[in-house]
Amino acid sequence: MKEVDSAQKWQEKIYEDESVVDGDSSAFLTSVLVHVAILLGLGLVPMISAEDSDIDLTSVVLEEEEIIELDIPEEVAFNDAPMEEIGANSDFSVEMARSEAPVIAEVSDIPEPVDFEQHERKTLVIWMFDQSGSLAMQRQEIRDRFERIYRELGVLEAAENPAFARHSDKPLLTAVLSFGQQITDMLKEPTDNLSEIKEAIDKIQLDESGVENIFQAVKFTANRYSKYRDTGADGDPKRNVMMIVVCDEVGDDQMTVDDTIKRCRQLAIPVYCVGVPAPFGRSETRMKWVDPDPNYDQTPQWGVVNQGPESCLPERIKLAFSSSMEGTAVIDSGFGPWAMTRMCYATGGIYFAVHPNRNVNKSITRRETSAYSSFMETFFDPTVMRKYRPDYVPRSEYLKRIQSSKMRTALVQAASQSWTAPMQTPQLKFVKRDEAGFNTELSDAQKQAAKLAYTIQPLMNTLQLGEAGREDENSLRWQANYDLAMGRVLATYVRTEAYNQMLAAAKRGLKLNDPKRDNTFTLVPADEITVGSQLDKARIKANEYLQRVVDKHEGTPWAHLAQRELETPIGWKWEISFTDLAPPPRPGAGGGGNPAPAQNDQANMLKKPPPKRRPPKL
Repeated sequence: MKEVDSAQKWQEKIYEDESVVDGDSSAFLTSVLVHVAILLGLGLVPMISAEDSDIDLTSVVLEEEEIIELDIPEEVAFNDAPMEEIGANSDFSVEMARSEAPVIAEVSDIPEPVDFEQHERKTLVIWMFDQSGSLAMQRQEIRDRFERIYRELGVLEAAENPAFARHSDKPLLTAVLSFGQQITDMLKEPTDNLSEIKEAIDKIQLDESGVENIFQAVKFTANRYSKYRDTGADGDPKRNVMMIVVCDEVGDDQMTVDDTIKRCRQLAIPVYCVGVPAPFGRSETRMKWVDPDPNYDQTPQWGVVNQGPESCLPERIKLAFSSSMEGTAVIDSGFGPWAMTRMCYATGGIYFAVHPNRNVNKSITRRETSAYSSFMETFFDPTVMRKYRPDYVPRSEYLKRIQSSKMRTALVQAASQSWTAPMQTPQLKFVKRDEAGFNTELSDAQKQAAKLAYTIQPLMNTLQLGEAGREDENSLRWQANYDLAMGRVLATYVRTEAYNQMLAAAKRGLKLNDPKRDNTFTLVPADEITVGSQLDKARIKANEYLQRVVDKHEGTPWAHLAQRELETPIGWKWEISFTDLAPPPRPGAGGGGNPAPAQNDQANMLKKPPPKRRPPKL
């Protein structure tokens, strides 16, 4: 079956709000339409054709530019056997076991052969919509296209067939629920009436709590509609039941994912999700919000949302680059948020990672980011990323695998340390006004470097404990994780120690080209170490780790970050220049002392900008 961060940034850059209003991107809707049509097609094709051989199903036809081409299978096997383990069978074994989009992966829902009985049965589709403000526009877009989706699948034609006059005989019933802090059933009972379905979606209210109990909602819903899985007189369940969760965050109740999976597996209810790609190795990213009401300021605003990471525990060292702030290095992980993707994967469903700006051939700027979407500057080819799939196993099994490997244990411990102890930004420019003040400024900067070294040294020591187990690691993902972490931490250590020693040398005196004029000293990156041979050896080793990542993991987030690290030399040198220390002119000087021209207050009032509202809790 087919389914779709080496040192702290030395000079901080601040995000700037964009002034250009982005229009709603049709790419998001196109992707949603494709994915929804696919999964519904997978579940409904045999059911409808079984009821009436005269009913033809049309293939998915897109008015917009087609994203992917699919061959929907003529028959779909529904497995009602409870699954005690999870895994995947495919042509590429475990390397292909993944749940992500937009590329369709070959994934099966069980780890070992089971006799599949072909069930051609009526279906209940349960739509579950996130009530957060960040998803309001997407809910509306999906609502507006329900009729098109159902018509192209042939469902409307089937519903008009006289053979399905009774409610229990309807080939496709739809339930609509909303969730946030609470769970709300938007329909009294499942229906095939499109007007009722659209009306139900229209009634979904914004949940201002910002809480999203996704997994509790899925478990509740599975129990709520379990009666549709009861067996009939023939011993078969009355209906196939499938859930479609539309959400753009990770959920505030991820620790309950295993209980939710267990219940859905007991009922043989696959869970599908139309969600977002997780940012690589990080929990938060920023979402672009434009006020949906045109009477308010349409300047884009940015809110923090939780959309990751893609792994059970942090596997990436959180360090900033010297060339840019950590906050700008938001890149695609190639997978969905871990708990959400695991739920889909373990129940036999699919996680559809949808982003309107996905382009593996081009970096994306914040200005180009579509409204109501998270900013990700780089995306990666899923066909490359399939070999780097996270471990979609129960948390207990994940921890067991960590503890069985010195390398993995060291990496996860170091990653956790770096996430709880963010780096500080050192001073690079020093202006000499007098000797005493200059030395004091250098000493204060050394104190800051000592704080950074206090954080980096433990990270390096922890990672080195796992070096002995590096050669025993077979997973490409964990190899890339460790090598990138070692390269980046070593590079940060060298930069920090060299920085401190360069300041110490400056206090002893620097050689000046023009002692009467030179008064500004700036540290700039250099591919050399002039303050110790041991540091130079560490610099070489750091480069070796980083280059290995670039060479062996081409086209992945690890290679992308390693290459960025290598772009800034691991060392320092002084650049000496002159700064004019004369006081600036007084405000208004040079204008003859004349007052500023009177302003037209009435004209200014007429040009008063529209009011601005803060984004809701996203």
